[in-house]
Amino acid sequence: MILYGASGHAKVIIDILEKCKVNIDYLVDDDSTIQNLQGYAVVDAKDFRPSDQDSLIVSIGNNRIRKQIAESLKLEFSWGIHPSAILGDDVSIDVGTVIMAGAVINSSTSIGTHCIINTTASIDHDCQINDYVHISPNTTLCGSVSIGEGTHIGANATIIPNIKIGKWATIGAGAVIIEDVPDGATVVGNPGRIIKTEDV
Repeated sequence: MILYGASGHAKVIIDILEKCKVNIDYLVDDDSTIQNLQGYAVVDAKDFRPSDQDSLIVSIGNNRIRKQIAESLKLEFSWGIHPSAILGDDVSIDVGTVIMAGAVINSSTSIGTHCIINTTASIDHDCQINDYVHISPNTTLCGSVSIGEGTHIGANATIIPNIKIGKWATIGAGAVIIEDVPDGATVVGNPGRIIKTEDV
């Protein structure tokens, strides 16, 4: 297994893979000054020459950068699921996604590629999490919530049932979302209010 990105997010993924007894070969990073992380060698991205047999996780927290790197690499992507995570029997998780410690994902939920479901996040039944989404620690998604590509849900945010959040939106930490959120919106507060919207 290779990890692309040698930062704090990579440390968490290393811990997950070690607990799952997955062999980590090395890490890759654009910062040539980083040569080691958690006892693993870090290769300069300029010198990275992967083979078709390599399996990789993009270990970068920024959703846009994670997408750029994932789309630039023609490799087999893997995933990491912490042993303490609780998953319903019919939950689907696509490649590149990582599920952190204590996360709960309930029945009939679908999670796309290269997502981050962070520590103790709670995702209830029938949710749809699209590609490159980051669900931050202690976030609560109630039933039948849809999250669009690239959206970041901040720590301790709560989203009530049947809400649709668009692509590349940002939900602030602690926000309570009681209405649908359009693409590119930044929402904060309780109840959540849009403070800006960007083109996506």
